[in-house]
Amino acid sequence: MSSKTISGFSKKSKSEKIDWLVAQYLGNAPEAKDLLTTYWHPDHDRQQKHDEFIENTLSNFYMPYAVAPNFMINGAVLALPMVIEESSVVAAASYAAKFWMQRGGFSAAVISTTKSGQIHLIYSGAAKDLMAYFERIRPALIDSIEPLSKSMKARGGGLKDLVFESRTKDLDHYYLIEATFDTKDAMGANFINSCLEQMAATFTAGTQGAAEFLEAQVVPEVVMSILSNYVPECLVRAQVSCPVTALAQEGLTGQEFAEKFVQAIRIAETEPRRAVTHNKGIMNGVDALVLATGNDFRAVEAGVHAYAAHRGHYQSLSHASIQDGQFTFWLELPLALGTVGGLTKLHPLVQVSMALLGHPDAPQLMRIVAVAGLAQNFAAIRSLVTTGIQKGHMKMHLLNLLNQAEATDSEKESATAHFKDHEISNRTVVDYIDSLRK
Repeated sequence: MSSKTISGFSKKSKSEKIDWLVAQYLGNAPEAKDLLTTYWHPDHDRQQKHDEFIENTLSNFYMPYAVAPNFMINGAVLALPMVIEESSVVAAASYAAKFWMQRGGFSAAVISTTKSGQIHLIYSGAAKDLMAYFERIRPALIDSIEPLSKSMKARGGGLKDLVFESRTKDLDHYYLIEATFDTKDAMGANFINSCLEQMAATFTAGTQGAAEFLEAQVVPEVVMSILSNYVPECLVRAQVSCPVTALAQEGLTGQEFAEKFVQAIRIAETEPRRAVTHNKGIMNGVDALVLATGNDFRAVEAGVHAYAAHRGHYQSLSHASIQDGQFTFWLELPLALGTVGGLTKLHPLVQVSMALLGHPDAPQLMRIVAVAGLAQNFAAIRSLVTTGIQKGHMKMHLLNLLNQAEATDSEKESATAHFKDHEISNRTVVDYIDSLRK
């Protein structure tokens, strides 16, 4: 058997894991082990807390933690924490925040907060028998999760509804039970999954000897029970609006800018290839804030992109209009977020983020995150219809290019001055640093 396979890896100490990995995959290079251990936190207790977030931890992978100030949201001014590696994102968000603060700020409202999960069933018997069984056992399913729901119900949340649906037109013998929940300030994944699995167990136990299935000699099979990250009923809207005359910039009148902006949005509403990149820009702002607050950005991404296709084709999540001399720009996002549980109480920087945001509850955080996405999108579209996206992006990317060229502090200072008036690219930066060194 290859020496690159191993049994019992998870039971080894962190140092033993690193030693094995370096020996088998990294050529026994001492600098590889040094690099991994260099990123350990000097506080042993704090490092242990980070180690226990996931399995087989070796080290920490640093991401920049930044802040975008001057966000006026529903009349309150906030500084938004952002965790992201892409240059220009924080700068763009900060620009949009300042721009709209001078024009009344952002408004945001939660439309709904319902989340769902499904018990997926296969049954080859008569549909009417399965439906009759569900109606009969439905009260027992609800009662079975009472112990799990006690704390959630005390906070005003819990199970909202439980319905039976046939999906046999899409897949032979396929049915589901959909449960909808309000999880209040928790994202609620563990709560929802626990409830679904308990109801599935109760459902299965009740099928034994059930009159509906005795004659046909076939019983329904629970295939799986799991929450859905598609949350179109956990929706928030963010918006900005101002007179068209207040939009004049970059040599364009306010009317010219507004018309170009609206046209760019309509293209993203129509052309999926543009819409994907358009929405990626929105998610630059959303994900950065979701990460900074210890939420699950993969779940958010999956739900948001599914929602972008809910009208039958993938399209822009944001929209814009000009009406009676007023420019309005808005988006609606499905966001299942939490402010309690998970990393929100475990990661020290998440706690800093929550403090920066004034310790929001889940609906408040939904509003803030949606605004971050709208701000990011505004800055991107503004650049696209005026100076072009690369001018600002490459300006912010210059430091990365200088670091790749291993420029000294004095070389960076000289290059920063030089490239204020010159084209920035990897080639031009390398050539300029080489010229300094000759």
